[in-house]
Amino acid sequence: MTVHPAGNRDIVVGIDPDRNWHLALAWAADEAQRRRLPLRLVLAVPPPHDTHHVDGTPEQTALRQAGSDRLEQASNWVSDRHPEVGVTGDLLGGSPAHVLGGAAREARMIVLGSRHLSRTAEFFSAGSLVVPVTAQAHCPVVVVGDAEHISQQPPYIVAGTDGSASATAALAFAFDEADLRGAALRVVCVWQRPLIMLDDEEVALRAQRTLLSEATAGLSEKYPDVHVTHEVLTGHPVEELARAAEHALAVVVGRRGRGGYTGMRIGSVVHGLLHRAHCPVITIPTD
Repeated sequence: MTVHPAGNRDIVVGIDPDRNWHLALAWAADEAQRRRLPLRLVLAVPPPHDTHHVDGTPEQTALRQAGSDRLEQASNWVSDRHPEVGVTGDLLGGSPAHVLGGAAREARMIVLGSRHLSRTAEFFSAGSLVVPVTAQAHCPVVVVGDAEHISQQPPYIVAGTDGSASATAALAFAFDEADLRGAALRVVCVWQRPLIMLDDEEVALRAQRTLLSEATAGLSEKYPDVHVTHEVLTGHPVEELARAAEHALAVVVGRRGRGGYTGMRIGSVVHGLLHRAHCPVITIPTD
């Protein structure tokens, strides 16, 4: 039976017609099954000037037919994997970033595949999705570049926190995700030694440990079955969070507006994890 809970929005997954979409689609389909949500597949057909195809109706017709075929393949693939998940497909005209950004406005979450481009290539690629959609979306965005580390036992999720409102939203999502999966949760705070130390280092680290305990107290009561550990790491947030999440099911971090992390250039940690982490990266907006 197809499940469409009342009042719930769908999970949107971007389908790339030119690349392997199975990893992102598998993650999205599994999440839809866990959360009992419908799944919406979105494929964008760029206008002729955004492609390498000759301008004209025959080429666009061919692109739309290829996109329609790919959507049908993806829909059938999901139905075989999770027959109980309701699936719809939308073939829309426009640049992929604009189309997926628009789809995110009404989505419960949006799932994208990552091509692991360098930062420069990501900015200048005409088909770039990850950075612009993550920056625009008002819902959680999941970027899947590699398969989940499901062989790691016990399975765990990493949540990065810095005490901000966006980190609080990320923690709430991470607890919920860990509870759904029966996974442990590693809550990580990364402390960077400042150029000028006003306090003793141990005092600063103790303050970070207190922050972690206070940030998770209410959520631990709400999710008593989630095994939680607190870790204060020293170093660069991108490197330390990526290292902590090396064998994780996912790493969850918050973003404010166009992304951010206290004490860092706007979007730098989120942006860095999108290119550095080898597990799915889930970014959560403040509201």
